[in-house]
Formats: sequence, structure tokens, C-alpha cells
Amino acid sequence: MPSKRRPTLAVAAIASVLALTATACGSSDDNADAKPTASSEQRGVDDIKLPDNLNDKLKNLGIDLDQWKNGAWNKWDKDDWLREAGDFINPIIKGLWKPDRMREAQEPDKPVDDGDIADDQGVTDPDPQPVPAKEVASPYSSKVPYAGKVFFDGPEGSMVCSATVVEDPAHPGKSNMVWTAGHCVHAGKGGGWYKNLMFVPSYNDAGKSQAELENATKEELAPKGVWWADWAQTSSQWIDNGAAVGGKGAPYDFAVMHVKPEASGGKSLEETVGGALPVDFNAPAVKSIDEITATGYPAAPPFDGQKMNQCADKPGRLSLDAKQPTMYRIGCTMTAGSSGGGWVANGSDGKPALVSNTSIGPSNATWLAGPHLGPEAKGVYSAVSKKFANQ
Repeated sequence: MPSKRRPTLAVAAIASVLALTATACGSSDDNADAKPTASSEQRGVDDIKLPDNLNDKLKNLGIDLDQWKNGAWNKWDKDDWLREAGDFINPIIKGLWKPDRMREAQEPDKPVDDGDIADDQGVTDPDPQPVPAKEVASPYSSKVPYAGKVFFDGPEGSMVCSATVVEDPAHPGKSNMVWTAGHCVHAGKGGGWYKNLMFVPSYNDAGKSQAELENATKEELAPKGVWWADWAQTSSQWIDNGAAVGGKGAPYDFAVMHVKPEASGGKSLEETVGGALPVDFNAPAVKSIDEITATGYPAAPPFDGQKMNQCADKPGRLSLDAKQPTMYRIGCTMTAGSSGGGWVANGSDGKPALVSNTSIGPSNATWLAGPHLGPEAKGVYSAVSKKFANQ
């Protein structure tokens, strides 16, 4: 990876966020001082007693809870696609994410759109050489227990991202917090919160092929269970400026979800999967990092979204705007679907830690870029932890 400094450089490739969109399949039956960020309050419809404020909120929005469960969530016109933090709802719909629906969410409905990146106005290193993605040896849970896949619904159908279980300072050893990209929970400028957000740790843990999974059970695809988001939070910068293409908002493209199991149980997510990563908001400078490892479930060709992959490379710098934080960049051939996946390096204490997440990449899939996690990211993380500190 070149370490030579190069000022003001126009990026040669064209980048876009790496969430993958697909046609939906199946049915709905079965740092505290940081700038305030937007959040989403969600509750499970299958709880014994729903909080009164949720019923009131639904009524104020003209939503009937039973109608929501039976398909009303799938309304995406401007008035129905909730944008404001306090309006977002993500009640559990048991059985919605059936095995075939999870598998079909990996098949592209259309190619990822391309968009131009603005001329760089900060420090950008030369393009890295592509690093071929390698499949993680199965079972994935024994190698990368904290990694998994995010499923959600948007106007264009079912979509997928990747994500990482991270530590919760309020609940040591018992975290229910998941780190992903901002564009995996909210569409950014002009859009709203996505719906039916859920996390599957160690998706397809045995590393079976698409053909082998044709008749797979839910337990085979989700051996550690299905975990629904009951809270999601991303940066205000992403909500105000984020775009699906062109890299807009990418330096702030991160999010944290708090999750709960679809099936009742006493163990936390961290206890269930057997690990969680600390998050380093004071990661070393690029020149001090020997290697970053990115993990994800790439779903666009030549991948099919069913297998966990990784790339490891010495990072370089990518600046989209001199007024915004410079991003990390590594060579990697992972494609759409890997977005939101964790980037791990030895942190400031010398131990492995999450230092970024996949955000953007070029249309020819030769590199990936992720945000440098600063005070805004720490603010999102701390707010989610504090929200559930007494629960």
C-alpha cells in the first residue's frame, strides 16, 4: 500500500454506497459532547405489554399496529416513509424474514448505480492495488464470532448489509449493540428510515453454497438467532447529506443498532455469539496502521451474498472534501452487500478493535473506503449505550 503523500487528487474510480437492493420475496404473515444525532425508537409488537407512548405515536401517524404487521409497513410514498428520528418504528414481525426471503435478498434487482465523486480537496493517497477477497473458513462463528448480516426493507425491496457486534460499556460482557453503516438504516438526504431491520450473526455459519442452501431451514441460515433492532442511530450528517451514490455523506456513514431476539431468551447477543469488539475512537494515524481487515457478505457478482469474506491490506487515505474527515481506504474486491461490515485493526492499546466500517467503493470493485471514527461516531455509540443503560 503506497504511503506517499499526494495532495488534491481526483479519484479515478466512481464510488457508491455498497448496500445491495433486491426484489422482496415472501410475505409478512408468517462522546457525549458530540453534535446531537438522529435516532429511531422502536418496540417489539410481541412484547407482553407495549409502552403506551408507542401506541400513541402510531395513532398520531395514522398507523394501526395490526395493519402494520400485516403489510402496512410496505408503504413508501413521501408521507408514509418516516424520516424524523422520533417517528421511526420497527416492531418485530415474527416470521417475516423466512429463509427464502433472506436468500432472495442477496440477488440483485438491478446493478448498483454509479455516481461521480467530487474532486478531492484534502489528502488522498494513490489508488491501492486490488486485494482479492477470501472466504472465511467455516464455521464462521469460530473465526469471526462478532460478524453477521443485516436485513431490511426499502422502497426498492429487500436489502442487505453487513455488521459487527460491539461492546457496550453499560453492559460489559452482555452487549446487544451492533455497528453498521448509516446507509444501512437510513436512506440519507431526501429519504427515511428503513423498515424491518434485523441482524443475523454468523449467517450461514457452515459456509454452504447457494445450491446447498436451497432448502435450508431458518436455523441453518441463522444459527445464533434473528435479532430485531429496537433502536437505531446514525449521524445527523448522514441524514442531512447522505446519498446512495457519489460518496456524499460517506465520512459520517456509520450507525449503531440496539437489538433484541425475535425469540424470547435470557442471553444477550454478545453472550450468544461468544464475543464483541471494542470500538476505537482514537485509532492510530494511517501511517501507524500495518493492516486493516474488513469483513462482510459481498452479494453482487461474482459473489452471491451467502458467504462471509475478508480483505486485509495496509490502509491509505481518501479525502472527498477537505472540510470533512479523511477516510481510510484499502484494496479489496468485495462488492455490494459488504457495506457496514467491520474494519478491524490493532487499536491505540495494541489490541484488536473496530476502527471503521465499509461505506463506499468503485464500480469495478478494486477498493473500499470507510469513515474515520471521531467525536460524531463516539456520540452515536455513547447515546445508544446510555439509552439502554438501565435495561
